[in-house]
Amino acid sequence: MSFSVEQWRERGHVSRLLGREIFCVDSGELDRPVIFLIHGFPTSSWDWAPIWSALNESHRLVALDMLGFGFSDKPRAHRYSIMEQADLCEALLGDRKIARLHVLAHDYGDTVAQELLARQNEGTGAGSWQSACFLNGGLFPETHQARLIQKLLLSPLGPLINALSTKRTFDKSFSAVFGPDTKPSKAELEGFWKLINYKGGKHVFHNLITYMSDRKQHRSRWVGALKQSTVPIGLINGSIDPVSGKHMVARYREIVSVDHFTVELPAIGHYPQVEAPAEVAEAYARFLRQL
Repeated sequence: MSFSVEQWRERGHVSRLLGREIFCVDSGELDRPVIFLIHGFPTSSWDWAPIWSALNESHRLVALDMLGFGFSDKPRAHRYSIMEQADLCEALLGDRKIARLHVLAHDYGDTVAQELLARQNEGTGAGSWQSACFLNGGLFPETHQARLIQKLLLSPLGPLINALSTKRTFDKSFSAVFGPDTKPSKAELEGFWKLINYKGGKHVFHNLITYMSDRKQHRSRWVGALKQSTVPIGLINGSIDPVSGKHMVARYREIVSVDHFTVELPAIGHYPQVEAPAEVAEAYARFLRQL
């Protein structure tokens, strides 16, 4: 990572959004076009640290830790939902007075972005999107190959799984979705684990994982958002991701379009921005240049 967890925290601040304390990082260049970055599960905005400097050469970057993640509030007795996370994203855009933006999302953040895109298509969304680009994520619930730990967290055993999980079990399950030659380093794993455990976040996993049910419930709306997008959309995907790799890209081409900007990274897993930051930054820059 180009920034340690401590350095990342120093770059950000906490904003009060919809009654919650939400951690945000805003590079602040008011004269540049904006890229809004939406992270995945179970991590945080720190996921964007490896590509932050490259993207920041030409754009103002804004990211947040969604509710239940990273340095943000993590209420335990709470029904987390993609709709609420989308509302928080829009509240941040309003708080920052951002009128025009590009969106780059990953994993859980893809689903949040799909809801936000649906609002854009309806003309009810915050700000005016210029583009949307997705990294590995469950764009289609039928192609999302959930890991055993995810299935257990979603089951009635979820609270027990939370209680029994340790850094050792986390390291093993988390590393398994990375490519064989691009595994996270010891320091990266320690950073991810530290952020997960901040404010007792490990204990809300079984509440956060309900996004998998949200995806099934709202499939028509969220897949429709991609098919009916009013802005250019792109896809940058690690092919050997066991969760949403090349099989997800095949479904994307079948359901959405074969003509959209698509880059496949054949030796990369579920976290392309961490595993291959230079390649992702270059691919995303090409996507923006073609707009």
